Amino acid sequence: MQPSRTRRFPRALAPLFAAFFTTVAPTLALAQIKIGLVLSLTGPAASLGIPARDTVAMLPTQIAGQQVQYIVLDDASDTTQAVQDTKKLIDEQQVDAIIGSSITPNTLAMLDVIAQGETPAISLASSAKIIEPVDDKRHWMFKTPQTDAMMAGAIVEHANAHKVKTIAYIGQADALGETFYNEVAKAAQAHDIKIVANERFNRTDPSVTGQALKIVAAQPDAVVVGAAGTPAALPPKALKERGYKGLIYHNHGVGNRDFLRVCGADCNGTFLPASPVLVAAQLPEDRPERRLALDYISRYEARYGAGSVSAFGAYTWDAGLLLGSAIPVALKSAAPGTSAFRHALRDAIEATRGLHTTNGIINMSATDHLGLDARARVMVEIRDGKWIYQPH
Repeated sequence: MQPSRTRRFPRALAPLFAAFFTTVAPTLALAQIKIGLVLSLTGPAASLGIPARDTVAMLPTQIAGQQVQYIVLDDASDTTQAVQDTKKLIDEQQVDAIIGSSITPNTLAMLDVIAQGETPAISLASSAKIIEPVDDKRHWMFKTPQTDAMMAGAIVEHANAHKVKTIAYIGQADALGETFYNEVAKAAQAHDIKIVANERFNRTDPSVTGQALKIVAAQPDAVVVGAAGTPAALPPKALKERGYKGLIYHNHGVGNRDFLRVCGADCNGTFLPASPVLVAAQLPEDRPERRLALDYISRYEARYGAGSVSAFGAYTWDAGLLLGSAIPVALKSAAPGTSAFRHALRDAIEATRGLHTTNGIINMSATDHLGLDARARVMVEIRDGKWIYQPH
């Protein structure tokens, strides 16, 4: 667990989301707005949570003249720990909002606690089930990553354009793997593409050889991998070892350098729908997210090194932009640390319109707690450890 931190910097720099400075413990009492984060910093999903944590160091320490304190907790890629962390943030820290978790199963497990605590939350995970339908539970939940439905649609559209008639699926044996399969199946049916195999594996499995053998035997034109983080490297490696020559697609849960490092040459020529941040410099000048994505990349890489940026840090940055837009509105109605402020903040997030972020333009509504459209996704090919933008 990472200790809570309070940070200061000149008010004029707040809009720039400048770096924070850790201060001594007695100054924590000065914080007026508390933002809690539940991130997967250890365990199989650590490659998703660590860039998010690192981005927290770049979020503003003042918003609308109020100090902001960020409290980061590690859910260890575990659903039970995610629930415990959420309870701690709400009951003990009395946070005004929560960002997290990094993965779908953990976020889904957090829904009840978030709703009971009436605390607005912004997930960094992919599944549309996190926010759909906007019922009593999801009334308090929002998200910044593109939904699995959006990304599955992009995969099948690309496959259809490449004359694919049959698809095999291999995904994680959890909520992410299941929900992504469902979306792939829907999109495939709409394009008259047949699914000829459907396999699962656990995040902690050392091998997927058995699943790969079944897929190769089915002779699909393409394989879709529904997995996140470095575990998603197992299927393409196993398929290439068994001589598979068809197309391979990943979901957007692999958008970081750790995945590229682990998968290596076995991922050459594979595709994924991704955050625009991964290929920001390659985007056309008229793409609205290009400038903000390049700005985020510049700030992140100045701190953590060239090539270190990932989609998962950008989703956290966008959550910060979303809160930065909504908090001044909520402050007009109530003071931080109160139930009234949390309600006002939730309403302000839901009322967000025309907010430019690294992933696109957010237009929330009472029935849409993502607010992005299909323009927020890009198709990317992996070549020699690099992300290559695919215009069509």
